Amino acid sequence: MIARGVDARPYLLCTERTVLLMAQQLPVFNSASVAQPVSTRKSAIRLGIWIETVTILWMTIEAGIALSVGFATRSVSLQGFGMDSIVELIAGGILLWRLLVEQWGGSIERVEQAEHRAAWVTAISLFVLAVYIVGDSALTLLTRTKPATSWWGTGLAVAAAIIMPLLWQSKLRIARRIGSAALKADAACSVTCAYMSLTLLVGLLLNRFLGWWWADPLAALLLVYFLVQEGREALHEARTGEACSCGNDDCDNG
Repeated sequence: MIARGVDARPYLLCTERTVLLMAQQLPVFNSASVAQPVSTRKSAIRLGIWIETVTILWMTIEAGIALSVGFATRSVSLQGFGMDSIVELIAGGILLWRLLVEQWGGSIERVEQAEHRAAWVTAISLFVLAVYIVGDSALTLLTRTKPATSWWGTGLAVAAAIIMPLLWQSKLRIARRIGSAALKADAACSVTCAYMSLTLLVGLLLNRFLGWWWADPLAALLLVYFLVQEGREALHEARTGEACSCGNDDCDNG
């Protein structure tokens, strides 16, 4: 209550400052997280952990078969596909760790630092892999080294072309539920892996049925395009700390 005749402006000014100060100290929530019940988010986190676990298991199988068959048959495209699977395996492990930390209620600062380092390692690894495939493919073409055929490699490419789109749909659905940009970017990379498997499959089939031995190193060179796209995405995340989808033009703005 302000006495009559007393100037109320200083009092009102002080009150406004107090209200503004209190408003600044209030926590700011994402609209999606406010509308989302805690139990629903925990359920989505568990689904994210499950899908990343499946991804890691598949990438382990994919890398093992692709590398062993690739070096045994001198297939440059299979070798490149397997090495990319190892890089994706490491990235999936980091994402799984982040989801587990959130599920356990721990601080994610340490995980974010690890993600930043992993992004640099991933970007450098992908660019080095791209250079290796270009050099190896060029050597194969110059020396006319004919890779042997293997149904193991063909079966792997078919399986990857089927499995990766399924993982993409599951990851994208869960990413939208928990508002995870990292999981959304990982989902987009699953689509990239599916395109890579189709490219690999075409090269292997042309070599097997038509005897076009040069189709294998040519398919490997086409894989370089996808590797560079993934490398740009990882480099963008390493520089800015923001995840973007594989092949997204926003990666150029980092």
